[in-house]
Order: sequence, then C-alpha cells, then structure tokens
Amino acid sequence: MGRATIPPDFRARLEAARLDTLALLRALDRGLGPHPAPTAPLAALADDDADCGEALWALDQQAHMLNLTAMLRDTTATLTRLPRTRQHVRDALPPLTRDHVAQLERVIRAALDPREAYSDIPGRDP
Repeated sequence: MGRATIPPDFRARLEAARLDTLALLRALDRGLGPHPAPTAPLAALADDDADCGEALWALDQQAHMLNLTAMLRDTTATLTRLPRTRQHVRDALPPLTRDHVAQLERVIRAALDPREAYSDIPGRDP
C-alpha cells in the first residue's frame, strides 16, 4: 500500500467541505418551493460528497490497510473541484430561488454542528 503523509489540515478541510455541502442540500430542501431540483449537478455533488465522506472514514483506518497516496491524490482533486460543483448546483436554480437558497445556506451553515460532517460515516455517524 502507498505511503503518504496526511497534511495537518486535511481532516478539517474534509469536515468543512462536507458541512458546506450539507448546508447547501438542506437549503435546497427548504428553499426550492415548486421548482425541481437540478438533477445532474446534484448527482455530481453527491459523488464529490461521497468522496469526502470516504476519505474521512479512511483517516480513521489503519494506514497500512489503504493506499493513502491514491486517497490523498483523489480527495485533493475532489476538494479542489467541490466549490465549483456546489456553484453549478446554485447556478442551475432560477435567479430568485438562487438568492433565497443562498440566504438559507448561510444561515444553515452557521448553525450546523461540526459532528454532522460525519453523517453516514460508519463508526462515526452522529
């Protein structure tokens, strides 16, 4: 398995990314009204969020069980792409809905419990 050094801020970056995504998803749940959810951008967002969740799970595993070099490479790419992916979801909304969702997203993000970054992660799900 690959040897790698985990950057000291890696877990915090993953947690923040998952919380940012969760805030957007909850804002969409509350703020879309009669408008349909943008399916393709949401599918890409779900994939990126799953990558971050898997990486958080991997950080809790024994290092020799995983190829950390590959995990770091792939997850760093996801973390780089994720803000654009979230923006594509927002951009797919009608303008008035987009503004409402953005306001909700900020309020929800500020109120999230940091432990929620571990939702759906085996052994850590709050």
